[in-house]
Amino acid sequence: MQLNVTQKDDFFILQVDGRMDAANSVQFENECMALFENGMRCAVVDLGKVEYISSAGLRSILVLAKKLRSEHGEIRFCELHGMVEEVFTISGFNSMFAIYDSCDAALAKRA
Repeated sequence: MQLNVTQKDDFFILQVDGRMDAANSVQFENECMALFENGMRCAVVDLGKVEYISSAGLRSILVLAKKLRSEHGEIRFCELHGMVEEVFTISGFNSMFAIYDSCDAALAKRA
């Protein structure tokens, strides 16, 4: 898994590439917590290049979301496709989080 980070306005854009599973979900958490410690309060997580997400990956997302919300931040998701979109639906994440078709749409929406 690779995590590419860019920033636009108040949002950190986290583009995840690869698998989010037990083997690398801790890496995702650690990298996100480092960003949080460096001021990240609003994030758009782009899952367009994620081919697989397990319960460990979902747990890592929940850890990040909880941390952001504790500081009155927010998390948005974009580019969900195939299996990742299905897992978000089955797990109920699609009703817990804002999900957009594209990164631009996620950034354009004002809370």
